[in-house]
Amino acid sequence: MIPLSHYLILSAILFSIGLYGVFTRRSAIGILLSLEIMLNAVNINFVAFAKFMAPHSLAGQIFVIFTIGVAAASTVVGLAIIVAIYHNYKTIFVDEIDVMKW
Repeated sequence: MIPLSHYLILSAILFSIGLYGVFTRRSAIGILLSLEIMLNAVNINFVAFAKFMAPHSLAGQIFVIFTIGVAAASTVVGLAIIVAIYHNYKTIFVDEIDVMKW
């Protein structure tokens, strides 16, 4: 049986990779993908803690299903915003988009 610490280390590595991607990517699509990696790290934590804390409960898996639904909805909204910005500015690089500047 794999101990809980292995799951937490894997989750921390994935979350760190996602956080690094959010801070270093210039493309809005790359930032969205990095956010998805971070949400998947959280999902691993939910399932791991549910397995070790309450093995006969499905609470962790239910939280993961809701998290996946929220992640899918946020990705759809994010991609719609990116398409609208690309339509107006012809770029998806976040450092070139000055929509909120005066």
